[in-house]
Amino acid sequence: MSLTNEIIKEKLIGKFGDQLSNFEEPYGLLGFEAPKDLNLKVMQFLYDDPELRFQFLTDLCAVNYPTLPGRELAVVYHLHNLVENVRIRFKVFTPVEKPDVFTATQLYSSANWMERETYDFFGVNFLGHPNLKRILNVEEMDYFPMRKEFPLEDQTRVDKDDAMFGR
Repeated sequence: MSLTNEIIKEKLIGKFGDQLSNFEEPYGLLGFEAPKDLNLKVMQFLYDDPELRFQFLTDLCAVNYPTLPGRELAVVYHLHNLVENVRIRFKVFTPVEKPDVFTATQLYSSANWMERETYDFFGVNFLGHPNLKRILNVEEMDYFPMRKEFPLEDQTRVDKDDAMFGR
């Protein structure tokens, strides 16, 4: 029997009930949302279940939603079952004031550098990470460049007049 999105969803709801939400299937990829304090439990379940076997972390990244109060940062996990060739995505949201999420490095070794990059650019603090420090930007940076906290360009520039660009 092949692993389908319906089977995955039923197993997740059977284990976590209504704690998981916003199930969707854009382009056939099952996605859902979990509370940030359950991220490790959900990943451990997906990893250990003999039918699910999501034992490969394909990607981990963050997204900044500045217009969602209390949910400004989302950590997005892409997991892959290599045997059945099935992928899923799930998100955990955290406020920008306290961007703490548990690290996945004990379960997936590949999470190490991905979490460091996510910290470096978005400021997500991965609790329990063995070496959470900047990976691409200089240590002296006191901001996180991928957050949408700054205007795209200096609004006082006079050389960017719309008339110069035919607008």
